[in-house]
Amino acid sequence: MKSTHRRNATATSALLTAAALLTVGVQAGSASAQPEESNTTASQGRSVPNPGALPAQLSPSQRAELIAKAQGTTAATAQELGLSPQEKLLVHDVVKDQDGTTHTRYERTYEGLPVLGGDLVVNRTAADRTQSVAKASAAELQGVSVSAPADAPAAASAKALDAAKAIGSKADKAEAAPRKIVWMAKGVPTLAYETVIGGLQDDGTPNQLHVITDAKTGAKLHQWQGIETGVGNTHYSGQVTLGTSTSGSNFTLNDAGRGGHKTYNLNRGTSGTGSLFSQSSDTWGNGANSNAATAGADAAYGAGVTWDFYKNVLGRSGIRGDGVAAYSRVHYGNAYVNAFWDDGCFCMTYGDGTGNNDPLTSLDVAGHEMTHGVTAATAGLEYSDESGGLNEATSDIMGTSVEFYANNPSARGNYLIGEQIDINGDGTPLRYMDKPSKDGGSKDAWYAGIGNLDVHYSSGPANHWFYLASEGSGAKTVNGVSYDSPTSDGLPVTGIGRDKAQLIWYKALTTKFNSSTDYAGARAGTIAAATELYGAGSAEVKTVTDAWAAVNVGTRSTGTTTPGKVFESTSRVAIPDSPGPAVTSSVTVSGVTGNAPSALKVGVKITHTYIGDLQIDLVAPNGTSFRLQNSSSDSKANLDKTYTVNAAAAAANGTWKLKVQDKGAGDVGTITDFKLTF
Repeated sequence: MKSTHRRNATATSALLTAAALLTVGVQAGSASAQPEESNTTASQGRSVPNPGALPAQLSPSQRAELIAKAQGTTAATAQELGLSPQEKLLVHDVVKDQDGTTHTRYERTYEGLPVLGGDLVVNRTAADRTQSVAKASAAELQGVSVSAPADAPAAASAKALDAAKAIGSKADKAEAAPRKIVWMAKGVPTLAYETVIGGLQDDGTPNQLHVITDAKTGAKLHQWQGIETGVGNTHYSGQVTLGTSTSGSNFTLNDAGRGGHKTYNLNRGTSGTGSLFSQSSDTWGNGANSNAATAGADAAYGAGVTWDFYKNVLGRSGIRGDGVAAYSRVHYGNAYVNAFWDDGCFCMTYGDGTGNNDPLTSLDVAGHEMTHGVTAATAGLEYSDESGGLNEATSDIMGTSVEFYANNPSARGNYLIGEQIDINGDGTPLRYMDKPSKDGGSKDAWYAGIGNLDVHYSSGPANHWFYLASEGSGAKTVNGVSYDSPTSDGLPVTGIGRDKAQLIWYKALTTKFNSSTDYAGARAGTIAAATELYGAGSAEVKTVTDAWAAVNVGTRSTGTTTPGKVFESTSRVAIPDSPGPAVTSSVTVSGVTGNAPSALKVGVKITHTYIGDLQIDLVAPNGTSFRLQNSSSDSKANLDKTYTVNAAAAAANGTWKLKVQDKGAGDVGTITDFKLTF
């Protein structure tokens, strides 16, 4: 800490302790208390995880030693993995279990160029024998020419600026020259450029758009936001104890006991750090939003509880595991209704909400935003496609876990996100973990194409998985909040308790997931983590597996996919050759309450000599059409396939039609079976 005069270490420690004790506020609930047991956990009893599979408590120096050791053997590791001479490994992180197993996360370079999407995790036993390797991409990294046209950087900048302008950035140039890379996150390794464009987006959020362009053709290959945003609430956590320091005759919001976390007042600015909260009294804020220090106290408290949760529950010392804190900035911008984590500054930022009257500094928001930093330091889940949804869900899962961990009666733990702010204008939460679709945009279950949604909505299935794994399906009340969680397959899920679910997710995040993990990969990773923690065939592995099946990712632990209700037509309908008209097969649905599910199963069987000729649609009772298949060059014969459709906007009951048209001349076919599974 900064001070106007020198003190020895012993005196400083005593002063910091005294500063905490002198805080007038008394914390409402212990930040170090264990999470309150859920109803499910209490009723089932606790089974102890395999201690060896739990993360070891590492000091920052021990972690640094592991990283240095791994970095010293990267050449041998590359050779063991069969990498080409052009490839080099760089150690990103090391996680160690209590039994000595290590999980070393590497980045790759090729001919000295960074390889995006080339990350991998090597899992080794305590005897330093390699157990397994998890790669973000299965593609071979070879045969890539690193020579690019002279005008490629300029073309990359222009393409990136166009992409940034489309989302409201006013920037007229890139933050830095385009970086030459090898891009292999989406398939065949390609020489490319990564360009980062700054500025502000339409809603005032800082822009940090990463655009990947093909170095040879100039085509845009991919883009994502480097700043992850997530809204929070204005709930104040009552009187709490804060970690503070002294500077001369003043107190500051500098939590030296938690890595030196500092809280700054931007005073409606949008850059820099503003001013560190400092005052002559060690009592911060008065509970009213008109007092600038109130938001500072909320942010500092949220950061402190989040630090304690990761350290005391998951054995992680700080966001990066190195004992160093991030910092927080409050009162960002003018009426900015959002909060965001920026890995570039390693900091969290909170807006003041509508009319500058509602700072978004709640406890679950702090946990959410800091977890974006944990994700960046571990799996590095790319903030787009399905991995982006998993990134957001990870922050919701851990933000919720932080809220339960605090055990604060003024901020009771629940499975609602942003429940105490009124961003929607009607008093509803931003997101619901028990049934994500209740927010009007999130999805309850996975379906093909979910990665095309905004990541805050594609996070729904993983949030739903966490609720089901923790509490199970059906109606129940937790901490005074009523839930009634459905399943996409109509079968029940028995929860294992939040403590176990959050531990399994964290172990998967830090040792199984990588930058491009999708929902199928998340399922595999969490099942593997549960197996290591609780054993194959355990109740925990069964619930993890069944909860994924309940959100339409994989099958049940028994292998069954038994549905709730099935409606089927086996009437044969001839399909005339092109240019003949479309034909339909129909089923009438009745006795189903409400709308169709977001993961409606559509079973189709067609005999045809060339299925690529077929254009297939599902038509709901209200006339809404869902494209199942476009005509293509697929030359296979006969079709027997189950499609998944998000039909949640259509009423379930009524006549549904399968519409098929032959788009290529020369053959005919027949619809033999059309089945809907609700």
